[in-house]
Amino acid sequence: MKIAKIELSHHAIDLDPPFPASWDPVPRRRFVVDLVRVTTDDGLVGVGSGDPMPGLIGNEHLFIGQDPRDLARHARIIDNLSFFYGRIWPLDLALWDLFGKITGQPVWRLLGGSSGRIPCYASSGTLRDPKAMAAQAERFAELGYKHMKVRFHEADWRQDIHKIQAIRAAIGDRMELMVDCNQGWRMPWDASPSWTLKDALAVTRALEPLGVFWLEEPLHRSDLQGMRILRESTSIRIAGGELARDLESMRAWLREGCVDVLQTDVVCGGGITGLADLFREARAMGVAFTPHTWGNGIGLLANAHLVAGLGPMLPLEFPYDPPEWTTARRDHGLVAPIEVDAQACLNLDESPGLGIHLDEERLAATRIG
Repeated sequence: MKIAKIELSHHAIDLDPPFPASWDPVPRRRFVVDLVRVTTDDGLVGVGSGDPMPGLIGNEHLFIGQDPRDLARHARIIDNLSFFYGRIWPLDLALWDLFGKITGQPVWRLLGGSSGRIPCYASSGTLRDPKAMAAQAERFAELGYKHMKVRFHEADWRQDIHKIQAIRAAIGDRMELMVDCNQGWRMPWDASPSWTLKDALAVTRALEPLGVFWLEEPLHRSDLQGMRILRESTSIRIAGGELARDLESMRAWLREGCVDVLQTDVVCGGGITGLADLFREARAMGVAFTPHTWGNGIGLLANAHLVAGLGPMLPLEFPYDPPEWTTARRDHGLVAPIEVDAQACLNLDESPGLGIHLDEERLAATRIG
């Protein structure tokens, strides 16, 4: 069996009303899904999705003619390409999806998992006033969520603290609350600076009495010393690493004691192949893990298979913040949106590969390249 073909396609829907992501100063009016498909010479197809994957076109020959099951070899080539061009890791997802179809097994079982049932946390994406945020938290609690992530990104972080206070007043201790500061990186057009260590320390001091479970990306991603000092200075868990491009930078975070929770996303750095090793290393060092999943449903599924395969973990991120961000918008290229059950668990079945069910008619109608 050989790889016969690799294809990229791009599909977009308009967002009306726009999605005002807390980490982006420009409201999003369009959502693009970038797909990669790997086809074998006997017609099996593996699917992955993520960034546009610059540099893959023109380098397909590095994979065509190769055995699709040689995942370690392919991951090394993907790492090389990602160094020179950008994030090519969705190709690793497609190869794992294909491997599952070749073997007739779901990826979570191929990774050694015993259960496809995964607890999830509700991951909000917009900035709301304290009253609206409290109402959203109450809705999440009614839907069965035990954990919720709140976005911080107001001009004055004290306004963000009021949101946590309002949520606690509304729901008490019915949910664990996590806070995402989004200070680790910026959109290309956003010139605003990240917090300093003293800023982050002030935020942790204000949040400690409110029982926050973790503080995510409170400093710029390169500030390893600041992250270590902050972690040692607060009882709140420090989380980060969501968009890391390479595994070595994440190993540096582990060595330097920067985080209590590692959040690298299979779509962004390392793929399933690399992160399976990295997360096992983190667990051995006493660091928890639960990947970032903000993107489309294919990336969510891939991360879900990884964590189900590795066993017990913290709840998985479930991007969901209606009405601005719904599962229908997030998963517009799939036959049906991915949903959680009444206990806020995502349930992976025994479908071979990643269990992706593409809506080919919708994809054809929304194709832009």
